[in-house]
Amino acid sequence: MFGFLSKYFSNDLAIDLGTANTLIYVRGRSIVLDEPSVVAIRLEGGPNAKKTIQAVGREAKEMLGKAPGSITVIRPMKDGVIADFTVTEQMLKQFIKKAHDSKLFSPSPRIIICVPSGSTQVERRAIRESALGAGASQVYLIEEPMAAAIGAGLPVAEATGSMVVDIGGGTTEVGVISLGGMVYAGSVRVGGDKLDEAIINYISRNYGMMIGENTAENIKKNIGSAFPGAEIKEMEVSGINKAEGIPRKFTISSNEILEALTDPLNQIISAVKSALEKTPPELGADIAEKGMVLTGGGALLRDLDRLLMEETGLPVIVADEPLTCVARGCGMALEKMDKLGSIFASD
Repeated sequence: MFGFLSKYFSNDLAIDLGTANTLIYVRGRSIVLDEPSVVAIRLEGGPNAKKTIQAVGREAKEMLGKAPGSITVIRPMKDGVIADFTVTEQMLKQFIKKAHDSKLFSPSPRIIICVPSGSTQVERRAIRESALGAGASQVYLIEEPMAAAIGAGLPVAEATGSMVVDIGGGTTEVGVISLGGMVYAGSVRVGGDKLDEAIINYISRNYGMMIGENTAENIKKNIGSAFPGAEIKEMEVSGINKAEGIPRKFTISSNEILEALTDPLNQIISAVKSALEKTPPELGADIAEKGMVLTGGGALLRDLDRLLMEETGLPVIVADEPLTCVARGCGMALEKMDKLGSIFASD
């Protein structure tokens, strides 16, 4: 009786628990929460010293690199999987609380969570356990390329090959999908974070300047590109001069960022190429005709589609709103949960 009632009152959720951002989709509504996967933890001094959560999401992200010693800012997800278990559980709890407006019943929803296709059983179990710890009644896992393909509107259930390249914060997932299942799934641990890291290292090497993660991300968003374009953009950046130890401003151009990003981008290209090599010829013919779809935040990098087009010779399409693709796909899987059995990942 109560099981029936709680099912009636609790809204099922689909969660895209990403390295950079966490998105929550509520059944019957749409994406209700889109926040960075960052947690700020305060260490309280005194006799009964304990850790308390200071902030989660956007608020915590603004503290990155600016927090005093008593506050540690953690990104509990690394390379698409859980690096810090307890913090992830707390973060999920806070996010689920934000997504649920109802104060009357404590929600115990059914939850679908995306996992990287290359994640091990141990990592999958960690994700499942943390969702159960955050108050879920049942947890289903779905592989990211599958969710991204559903979200991008590809014909996953039909007997044609669809290829999706999902470039997230921590991983790049390449999937070939046909008849509601994954024919090939590859995952490399290169994503938006590695691109930021490459920019930080490049500036440190060539300019002798130290910049923070948030600055690197801004550079990537504003002037980053994956293919040499006609126009050269410039941007003024502040950092700390390593030799003098004094904050300085300097100007950096888009061509230099292009040079900085070549290494991580080459890893993404080789992942795509190895996926194409291992695709059965019949599905390969479909992909040659329809091309591949780019999703995830990395798809927003300027001219990335052109780079992949030049390298593979196949048509490349960037999905509409690539950032929310995986969460929307998860949501669609949630709406049709009882009909679609084959798309969920096993432990």
